[in-house]
Amino acid sequence: MLAATGTQLTSLNGIGPSGAARLLGDIGDIHRFPTRGHFATWNGTAPIDVSSGDHHHHRLNRAGNRRINRVLHIMVITQLRYDTPARAYYQHKRAEGKTAMEAMRALKRRLSDTVYRQMIKDAAAATTPATDPGGHTGATRNSSAADPNPKIDTSEKSQPGPANHHPKTSPTPTP
Repeated sequence: MLAATGTQLTSLNGIGPSGAARLLGDIGDIHRFPTRGHFATWNGTAPIDVSSGDHHHHRLNRAGNRRINRVLHIMVITQLRYDTPARAYYQHKRAEGKTAMEAMRALKRRLSDTVYRQMIKDAAAATTPATDPGGHTGATRNSSAADPNPKIDTSEKSQPGPANHHPKTSPTPTP
């Protein structure tokens, strides 16, 4: 499935073949999500605001596609194990005073955006047709075009003459 789609999801640190297949299978057409925020809400990585007065707080969104959320969670854990920009982002959030789970939740949302961008790129690459010789799709060196002038179609050319040179005679009535 991955080879047929030509996706580059496996190039993202923390997404293997099974995670990429899960993403492609569950998401389908990425264009059904107009923004990365819509995608994050669908996969459950968009935090829910539970602020009250001067206290600003977000909590875990337990809604959304849990299978995709799990793929993103595995991506987070994998990236935290190594010296990656994601790990630096996590440490920055921890230095801001976030708890470990809050920092991980923020990182998961950020990686959701990364997956969304990659899937948009993959979709654009899949819909961009490859050009044939001459820079036109469908063109070949042995073109079967009706005329070198592209504005002339076969239906606009004069025909060679009547198709049948012998007109039919009507049968004579029998008495």
